[in-house]
Amino acid sequence: MEKTAIQFLKPEDFDATVNGKKVGLYKLENSSGAVAEISNLGARLLSLWIPDAEGNFDDVVLGPATIEEAMSNDLQYFGTIIGRCANRIRNASFILDGKSYKLTQNEGNNHLHGGQKGFDSVVWEVTHHSEGQLRLAYISPDGQEGYPGTLEVRLVFELTEDNTLKIESFATTDATTMVNLTHHAYFNLKGAGNGTIYDHELQFNASHYIPTDKDSIPLGTLENVKGTPFDFTQTAKIGKRMGEAGEQQVFGHGYDHSFVIDGALGVLKHAATVYEPSTGRIMQVHTDQPGLQLYTANHLEGSQGGKNGHRYKKSSGFCLEAQHFPNSVNQPNFPSIRLDPGQEYSWVCWYQFLTEHDVGAYPVNS
Repeated sequence: MEKTAIQFLKPEDFDATVNGKKVGLYKLENSSGAVAEISNLGARLLSLWIPDAEGNFDDVVLGPATIEEAMSNDLQYFGTIIGRCANRIRNASFILDGKSYKLTQNEGNNHLHGGQKGFDSVVWEVTHHSEGQLRLAYISPDGQEGYPGTLEVRLVFELTEDNTLKIESFATTDATTMVNLTHHAYFNLKGAGNGTIYDHELQFNASHYIPTDKDSIPLGTLENVKGTPFDFTQTAKIGKRMGEAGEQQVFGHGYDHSFVIDGALGVLKHAATVYEPSTGRIMQVHTDQPGLQLYTANHLEGSQGGKNGHRYKKSSGFCLEAQHFPNSVNQPNFPSIRLDPGQEYSWVCWYQFLTEHDVGAYPVNS
């Protein structure tokens, strides 16, 4: 593949004031040349320059090139932190301690990704910035988008010397509430804008997935992946079975489902590995969350424009969103996302980047 010239974003294109708060562009880098660029608008990962097996660098995340594109509906969630609750909540409502709470409806009758003004669209306070680390904070007021309690959130981005982007979040509340954060980056290990992700090879440490209804809301059951297009316990190309008939594929227009990560709840563990053969890049995902949502950019249609003039088409990226299961607020059999005063919410997701030359990095069970 032709070598890509490194083109960092322009700080002046993200120099703005939004709702009276200062927005900027913040760079993290390590000694091997890896670079992450982040905006405090939505705590958004804008670019991530990672080497391939030959040492050539590409930006492996899709996203906007300017603050105006970042604020557009077309690229609303690209690279952002999602909250208070990721994914969908049926009928935009839940009952907590006998009291009914009505949330903002922003996808039909349902609540999606925190509502009209979720964590993706607010300006986070920068509390620390160094070469390898960015710390952000946000206070979500009581009643925002319908959620109870004032939620104080801390967020840490760290780029390590072994090319791992670590994202960790912690939150406390002054009243019982619901919290389910995620990170919504769109990845393409060939480089953002370099075609589809159909040939990326995926392996999940997940023996179950969560089927949904036509609105992409879980039915409430955990189904065994064996014998289904959701079986990635052995490495398989993402696009190999996307076109197979079946209502789950029709409902999601591809993959838009949570996978149940094997292992103990709340413990940091290896959840998934993605390998891209033409570049030799490998991404390993580690998380303490019970689920990992695979989304294959099924609704991109080419109207979404981003960095370097690229138009993002269907399946030009994939998301692996570490989170609790969607609609957990209304599914008592799912792990709870309740947060009480005196408790601390914790969310961890590490994206480690390797190449096929790293011994033992790539699962050989394909």
